[in-house]
Amino acid sequence: MAQWFGRDAFVHLLQDEGVTHLFGNPGTTELPIMAALAHTPDLQFVLGLQESIVVAMADGYARASGRLTAANVHVAPGLGHAMGALYNAKFSGSPLILTAGQQEQGHGLREPMLYDPLPPIAAPLAKWSVEVTRPDDLPLVMRRAAKIALTPPTGPVFISLPGDVLNAQAEMDMGRPTRIDARTQPTPQAVAELVAWLRQAKSPALLVGHELNRPQAWAEAQALAEALGASVYADSIPYAASFPSEHPLYVGMLPRQQAAAKRLLEPHDALLVLGADLLRMSVYSPVDPLPPHVKVAHISQRPHELGKNHALDIAWCVPVQPALHALLAELDTAMDDTWRAAAQARQAQRQTQNWQHTHAQALLKAQAEWPQSPMHRHALLHALSQGLHPDTALIEEALTAAAPLPAVWPLRHEHSWYGLASGGLGFAVPGAVGMSLALPNRPVAVLVGDGSAMYGIQGLWTAARMRCPITYIVVNNRSYRIIKERLVDMQGSHDFIGMDFVDPPIDFVQLAQSMGVQAQRVDCADDLVDALRVAQSTPGPKLIDVTMHNGFSH
Repeated sequence: MAQWFGRDAFVHLLQDEGVTHLFGNPGTTELPIMAALAHTPDLQFVLGLQESIVVAMADGYARASGRLTAANVHVAPGLGHAMGALYNAKFSGSPLILTAGQQEQGHGLREPMLYDPLPPIAAPLAKWSVEVTRPDDLPLVMRRAAKIALTPPTGPVFISLPGDVLNAQAEMDMGRPTRIDARTQPTPQAVAELVAWLRQAKSPALLVGHELNRPQAWAEAQALAEALGASVYADSIPYAASFPSEHPLYVGMLPRQQAAAKRLLEPHDALLVLGADLLRMSVYSPVDPLPPHVKVAHISQRPHELGKNHALDIAWCVPVQPALHALLAELDTAMDDTWRAAAQARQAQRQTQNWQHTHAQALLKAQAEWPQSPMHRHALLHALSQGLHPDTALIEEALTAAAPLPAVWPLRHEHSWYGLASGGLGFAVPGAVGMSLALPNRPVAVLVGDGSAMYGIQGLWTAARMRCPITYIVVNNRSYRIIKERLVDMQGSHDFIGMDFVDPPIDFVQLAQSMGVQAQRVDCADDLVDALRVAQSTPGPKLIDVTMHNGFSH
């Protein structure tokens, strides 16, 4: 045991738990941490200009790397700013330690400016939420927080750090990291039961989700689809790329509209869900997206998702990749010639009803739209596939413009696509900074709507400061088009109150340049392809403001 100041112990413990970047926006109560960082050069501080930006950057880093990361915000208003981004991190399961400086404990009793109890604010969105009340408890709290954040199902934790704890000196047992090995396997009996269940299926389908976002899991999911001749659908709310789209059995992403999803699933009698949310939808509909005749088996490390909204025949709470490994081994011995012949027949039938067929149709639409200016969305997305490097990690937060993206942008590796897991806006612009820092050898691109971009625009400054090779594509239709479309469809109204921003218009080129990001405006597909190639071949962040048809008028 040795004497430590709380502030020094905090940064030491972060490093010892494997944290390499601390994303933050400092205030007075965080000054002890900033002082300690001056003596800790190996822990890189990444400055964000507002707390939601800070947490989004950390979320992006954790999503792209799978590693523990940390973010620090400022007292109650700062934590309040961060809550939307913390909501996103909860859905994406990011292993994130979020801390906030707090007023000294005796001073907090007097409820000074900026004070409020912090753990209750964060608790609904965190796996664990706590305040450190004694400096010698810091090691215990930090070690437990890292363990909880990294234990599947992973997710964010929150720690409140009062100033007196950070500035005090105490004798501390620093302990050491604890990691829980969650690589559990299904029992042989369970595997045999699932194989028997699959044997009964005449038209099986797989529903794949973000728990498959690893190369080995991709390979084994493909092998399972081929063995069964099963159609493969991606999760209706895409967290991340989960299956190669050019595989002949891949159909595409399920829609998040109940009736449309139900129509796609009607031909099937069995649905095996692999690391996905089971039919997570968007707005209300009285239609149940799961046809009543479809039987369901679900494999996930997230127990809350199992049987949440639909009854299951089989539910395994295990990691998906080892479950697939065990299932494939059993199938190899259990499948007879009749079963294999039926699977091969299903696979042959899928050749003309898969993603590649949908992709060809989308390209025809893109070709028809290509000459038009302002741009339409199929031309925009085809230009992306032409102009961006195939190794690009693409982050999408464009809502209406990106609706055809699953049919246009090919998923060729686990970083091909990151979607808006929670549905809450504001992740893409700053989240890309964290992803770029986590993937330093990979180009990163952001497809973001003009409305969405304004939820996190300050992230451009950090991208410029860190010289991140990010290409921002702002889909500029000068409106909240998705709200307009839903107002027409759901309310029968064309009175678009509070849905346009044309008076004054937002100049994204000047806005980006003011934050140190090179920027230009394009309004035709050919120019966009050229701009993308130049952006990705030169260092630092770039922004391309794409003039789009707004769907209702020019």
